[in-house]
Amino acid sequence: MTDHLLAAPAPGYDASAIQIFSGLEAVRRNPSMYIGSTGQEGLHHLVFELLDNAVDEHEAGHCRELSLTLGSDGSCTVEDDGRGIPVDPHPETGRPACEVVLTTLHAGGKFGGSAYSRSAGLHGVGVSCVNALAAWLRVDIRRDGVHHYQEYARGEPLAELGTAGTADGRGTRITFRPDPDVFDHCEFSGRTLTDRLQEIAFLHPGLTVSLTDERTGIRTRFSFADGVRGFLAHLNSGATAVHPEPVVISAAGSEHSTFELAFQWTEGYTEEVRSFVNGVRTDQGGAHVDAVRSALAQAINRYAAGRGMLDTHLSEKITTVDILEGLTAVLSLRMDGPRFDGQTKKRLQNPEIRRPIQEAVDHEFSRRMEQDEELGRSIVARVLDASRARLAARLAGRTARLQSRHLHIDYEVYQRQFGIRSRDWHDSCTWLTDDELLSRHAALCDVPPDARMLDVCCGSGVVGASFKGRVAESVGLDLTPEMVELASTRLDRVDQGTVYDLPYPEASFDLVVTREVLHLLPQPERPVSEIFRVLRPGGQFIVGQIVPYADEDAYWMYRVFKKKQPLLHQMFLEQDFRSLLLGAGFTDVRMTEYLLWESIDRWIDTHETTPAHRREIQHLYYEAPREVRDVHPFQVLADGSIRDQWRWCVYSLRKPR
Repeated sequence: MTDHLLAAPAPGYDASAIQIFSGLEAVRRNPSMYIGSTGQEGLHHLVFELLDNAVDEHEAGHCRELSLTLGSDGSCTVEDDGRGIPVDPHPETGRPACEVVLTTLHAGGKFGGSAYSRSAGLHGVGVSCVNALAAWLRVDIRRDGVHHYQEYARGEPLAELGTAGTADGRGTRITFRPDPDVFDHCEFSGRTLTDRLQEIAFLHPGLTVSLTDERTGIRTRFSFADGVRGFLAHLNSGATAVHPEPVVISAAGSEHSTFELAFQWTEGYTEEVRSFVNGVRTDQGGAHVDAVRSALAQAINRYAAGRGMLDTHLSEKITTVDILEGLTAVLSLRMDGPRFDGQTKKRLQNPEIRRPIQEAVDHEFSRRMEQDEELGRSIVARVLDASRARLAARLAGRTARLQSRHLHIDYEVYQRQFGIRSRDWHDSCTWLTDDELLSRHAALCDVPPDARMLDVCCGSGVVGASFKGRVAESVGLDLTPEMVELASTRLDRVDQGTVYDLPYPEASFDLVVTREVLHLLPQPERPVSEIFRVLRPGGQFIVGQIVPYADEDAYWMYRVFKKKQPLLHQMFLEQDFRSLLLGAGFTDVRMTEYLLWESIDRWIDTHETTPAHRREIQHLYYEAPREVRDVHPFQVLADGSIRDQWRWCVYSLRKPR
């Protein structure tokens, strides 16, 4: 018989094994589910939740002052002069309403829309999470002339709601200290919170916000009247603007939404798109950001085509990728019933909002360009520069082979850069020592056992070492003494030199190997020719390279890699890389493809990548255009960390006999 075998139930698995976490215990057991992480991002998210509640009071017309104090004891206090959390007994529980809000998940005044029309809080989770993850918390409420207070420890009230006499004015003050049993580090960043308060002040004219840092004695106060226009001017301070006056659009996205948008192109390389929904920063964009991008691309393409600014012989077209270079934008959307990807609210998930925003921006931006010829032409010229640079980057390997001008390489720059890289070489990414990727290189090896191998630009020698047992001698070559020292532990011999002028006679090796180098080099056909020269007739060349999935993600990848590695010169498409190799005279090409998931946060956490460039790389992923996402697999996780699936192509070629 071939009856299916059913596994016996696990011992002791019955109804008594089912656990129910009541109250705030679920938050303490899995805090990352509610605040994203237990690192710095999650720690500051607690403060953001309290700030958002105060901002909601302002948006409802009841708050003019908001203050944040960082105590010398590690505590944080957020205070507003709004109406104060209600203190009367809740009709269903009989407990004070403020206690219900602080101790019950999904309890709050923002569900039915009666107390708040368009709020940042959605799930009734925020302040109760703060209470659950605080070692201690105290709430002070000034309401109807009475000062009420209550204290908590890890989410549990220590006593009944009490009173402390009469109160002047009104408002809510919450002071808490994060629980060291939950968070990796409990020290608040004054810079992070100052930036958030400044954003709040820009986005909410009429609201005055202040920060007092008792640890340093620094006091900061913000109040702005210019809204998104002022925010944009702040972001672009010090930048060279392509058009002096920004484009500012205020419109209704639909009957249930309004938005304000300010944008301006600069001569800079990076883009800065700040997006908000009901005052909450949406770091990973969403439907509202996608709508703006598409609208700008549509309007610019239409304008450029209508004035003959596109090269029709090349079927030139401006994509949303092209418009991002040098673009700074601030988008503030206010809407009923926003839906986010989770409690951390990093991405807007309301697809119905995209069309009305896209149509409104397209219409108004087109009208502005029609009215102001100089504005339209300067913007299109700037975007065309980016578009043509994208094409040049993709075709760099091809165009370089057609150039005959003298090649000048500043080898000291390469030595400095790779000397820096050697400090954390094997910790900088997964692919360097990935066994499967290395085995893909070695599996292509087809040379006699007595073969002599050269590992060009050998780095730490891991590629050459993967051929151990397949060749009789392994020689490495690298430009920097640091890499020579690293590779010497894995290869038989390592020489210092340059791939543009290999220090070996013709026909010296049976096999040459290299990986992920040629895109760093200007005129890459020159080193490929040198490799061809030192190979014996019939010799084999094995080379691995990360390549884009399609034309749509090629320039986006170029920008990501360029910020990580300033020496990058081109991002090869697969067919262009293949043409480069065959153009040197190689034949018998074979290729194997390998898809490898890489932690981008690990990849950029190196000495060679500046903190500013790390942030820019993260935003390139957060703000990746739809056409990039459609062809290039990557993941932005709930805590903001990034995983990318890199496409590796490993080639085997022969030098003709």
